[in-house]
Amino acid sequence: MATKGTENGRSSTSSVTQQVGSSLKDSPAVERALARSKLYLLLSWSYLYPEDDEFLDYLQSGELVEDGRAALNSLRAALPTPIDKETEEVLQGITDHFDAVEHWVSSEGVNWDIQDLRDEHRRVFSNVIALDCPPYETLFGNDHVFGQSYVMGDIAGFYSAFGVQLSQDIHERLDHLSVELEFLHFLAYKESYALCHDGPEKLKTVIEAEKKFVKEHVGRWVPLFSGMLKKKAEYGFYKTVADLTAQWVAFEIAYLSVTPQPYSETDYRPANFVSPEGTSFECGAQDKGNELSLLMNEVGAQEFLDKEKPESGQSGTA
Repeated sequence: MATKGTENGRSSTSSVTQQVGSSLKDSPAVERALARSKLYLLLSWSYLYPEDDEFLDYLQSGELVEDGRAALNSLRAALPTPIDKETEEVLQGITDHFDAVEHWVSSEGVNWDIQDLRDEHRRVFSNVIALDCPPYETLFGNDHVFGQSYVMGDIAGFYSAFGVQLSQDIHERLDHLSVELEFLHFLAYKESYALCHDGPEKLKTVIEAEKKFVKEHVGRWVPLFSGMLKKKAEYGFYKTVADLTAQWVAFEIAYLSVTPQPYSETDYRPANFVSPEGTSFECGAQDKGNELSLLMNEVGAQEFLDKEKPESGQSGTA
C-alpha cells in the first residue's frame, strides 16, 4: 500500500491518444498523469478505515487540501486550451469540494482525535458491510455469486497483469473502492513513467488499461455508490468525500473518453459475499505468501482468467 509522500481532463479523445504519438518528454502530458495520479491517491486514502493517526494528522494539518489543490491546479494548467465550459464546471466543482473539506477541518475536524474519526467511519460504513452504501464493487449489479466471481476475476486480472499484489497490511478486499482508486493512481503514475522512459507501445498499454478499468469497473458502480454515500453520511467529512468522488469520476470518464454503463438504483441487489481478510494490494511487492492466488481460487477468478485474459495486456514494471 502506498504511503503519504511517496509519489508526488474533460479533454477530447485526442488529448489522451495524442500522448502515444507525441514526444515521451511531453511535459503537459506528464503533468496531467501525475496530477491525476495524486488525486486518485487522495481519494483512496480517504476511504480507508483509520488504523492510526497518520491520515487524521494529514487531514488536520491541511496537507490533504493543499496537495489536492496543487494537483488540481497542475492538471488544469496542463489541459489543452481552451478548456470547454463543461470541463471548467466539473473542475470548479472539485475545487469547491476541497474548500468544503478545508471548512470542515477548521470548524470541526481540527478538534477530533483518532477515535472520533473511527466513530464517524463506523457510523457511515458500519463495522460490517453496510448495505446502504457498501464500498465494494461486487455488491452492485450481480444477482448471484457467479456474477460476483466474474467481476472479481476481472479485477484480479487487472492487478495481476500490472504486477500489483494483495497486502496483509490493510485488511480490505480487492474490490474495495480504496483499492480500486489506488490501482488507478498506480496506472496514472505508471503513465507518467512510460512517457519519460518507455516507448509508445508500453504507454498505449497503460492508457488502454486506464480506459478499460474506468469503463468496466469504477465508472459503472462509483456514481451510484457516491449518491448512496451522500445520503447515508448526510453531513461531515464523508459526505464531502462522496461529492468529491462523484465529480472526479465524472471528470475521468470524460477525460478518458469512455462510456460506462452505470448502475442505477434498480441494479443494486446486494448479495452475501464472504472473502478472506487481507485483500488489498501493494505495488511492486514480492509475493511472499501467494495471497493473490489464494484469493483468486477462493472467488473462482483463476478459472475465469484461464479462459479469458484481460485486454489490458502485459506491461513492464515502473
